[in-house]
Amino acid sequence: MKILMIGDVVGSPGRRIFKREIPRIRREMDIAAVVVNAENCAAGSGITAALAKELLESGADAITLGDHTWGQKEFAGQIDSVDRLVRPANYDTGCPGRGWRIVTMPTFSFAVVNLLGRVFMNPADCPFRAADRVLSEIPKNIPVFVDFHAEATSEKITLGYYLDGRVTAIVGTHTHVQTSDAQVLPKGTAYLTDLGMTGPYVSSIGRDLKPVTKRFITGMPSRFDVADGPSVLEGAVITFDPATKTASAIETLRVREPYQ
Repeated sequence: MKILMIGDVVGSPGRRIFKREIPRIRREMDIAAVVVNAENCAAGSGITAALAKELLESGADAITLGDHTWGQKEFAGQIDSVDRLVRPANYDTGCPGRGWRIVTMPTFSFAVVNLLGRVFMNPADCPFRAADRVLSEIPKNIPVFVDFHAEATSEKITLGYYLDGRVTAIVGTHTHVQTSDAQVLPKGTAYLTDLGMTGPYVSSIGRDLKPVTKRFITGMPSRFDVADGPSVLEGAVITFDPATKTASAIETLRVREPYQ
């Protein structure tokens, strides 16, 4: 069985390519379920209930978030109304929303967990201890797929080995740059440091190049709008056995619109 996990959707260009390509990919690759990180889908920062619904109707079966969960102020009051969406499980317990969910498909069920890194990121509770807590709550017979939204590769790799054999897959998001280390770890957990980005690729990780370049040169603050132009859809396909909950393969995926 195969699950496709998609890297950070950035703005309307990312939503556009996701909506167009996911039905074809599901059909051609026999994908059983799709999990998408969408914490940048609302103009590059955050998500709304309406956009979550749009992604679910476009082919997502579950949505994960990250450090921009509250990027759209109204979403704090909407999050509990959105089905099949998870925010970081290591946010404070006073935050609305849920850090993990079980998604029920026609032939199987799986759990989706979202965790936030702490290195070079805003404060959050320990993702390692949060993972232990969440795994104690999820039924033992359910395959578990983790989106670790983190900056530091070392933190991602370490959590990968920490959870090896305890989850079906752990993949990273947040950097918007797909890594080349897709592998099945020794105890049967699929791992990838970063899924990459779903959004405009003639950009600085999805943002218009001019203000970003100005910021690097002058140090002056600038508004970073989502770039225009052709987009890329990036992610990874994980092949696993629902009965044993172990992965047998993980393969990166990239669909790139032509540059004009």
